[in-house]
Amino acid sequence: MNVSSKNAHILFLCLTLLSLLMFFQPLKELTKFSFHNHYYTHIWLIPLASIYFLFTERKEIFPEIRPSRGAGAIVLLAGIAAYFIGNHFEGRLNVNDHTAAMTFSGLLFLHGAFLVSYGARAYRRALFPLFFLIFMIPIPTFLMERIIDALVAGSSHMTEMLFRVTGTPYLRTDNIFELPGIAIEVADECSGIRSSIALVITMAVAGHMFLKRPWTRIVLILAVIPLTILKNAIRITTLSLLAIHVDVRFLTQSFLHHSGGIFFFLPSLFLLGLLLWGLRKAERISAGRSKAEEA
Repeated sequence: MNVSSKNAHILFLCLTLLSLLMFFQPLKELTKFSFHNHYYTHIWLIPLASIYFLFTERKEIFPEIRPSRGAGAIVLLAGIAAYFIGNHFEGRLNVNDHTAAMTFSGLLFLHGAFLVSYGARAYRRALFPLFFLIFMIPIPTFLMERIIDALVAGSSHMTEMLFRVTGTPYLRTDNIFELPGIAIEVADECSGIRSSIALVITMAVAGHMFLKRPWTRIVLILAVIPLTILKNAIRITTLSLLAIHVDVRFLTQSFLHHSGGIFFFLPSLFLLGLLLWGLRKAERISAGRSKAEEA
């Protein structure tokens, strides 16, 4: 480690410690929030993953250190400004949104600290581990509500298609289905938002590790949406058919209803793994063609 890199690491460590002091209360709030909200139990795994990628890719990220004092200072000040704005609106925001605002300000400060310490070139090479930290930010309420509404609507449409395919008679009113002997509602709890977040994070990591091109990584992450909707519909249809033809308690008291999500999550993960394999193969074919054309 040369003197310049050692000084850069010391500076970044000092700024990080300063940010921890500044954002101690928001971090405490974020931790408490993650323990009480089942959507965000993953939050403190995110910085560990980010640190892992920074460490394993350090030779590519830090071959040359040229601190960007000006740009870094601007981002640092933006983080501090966001911190005070978030504090000012604390009384007008719910816990989720205030925690999101304060976490965003802390991450903005951290990005500024990285720029000040290591420079723009290192920052560009560290984009994934730095922007991966965005998964620490709770999704704002207005956005979460719209995502859940879209997933519920998509799941309802797909469930209707599966009822048609299986020949199940039904009467649909919005997200409510009247079936022989029972009525079900595709509620917010059926949206699959929790598994969607888990799959998006998993595919972001997998794409970074195994894919090289931005478009293939984007395709892999976007594939989570239709797969989540299909998974939800299959689960709803399966439980409904079991309730109709076997025992109505499959919809009310069964393990498959309350805790059986894993049985539908794993096939989704497997299908995404197949897509990852296909995208990786497509990248290799494309790279081979490019080399052949150059030759």
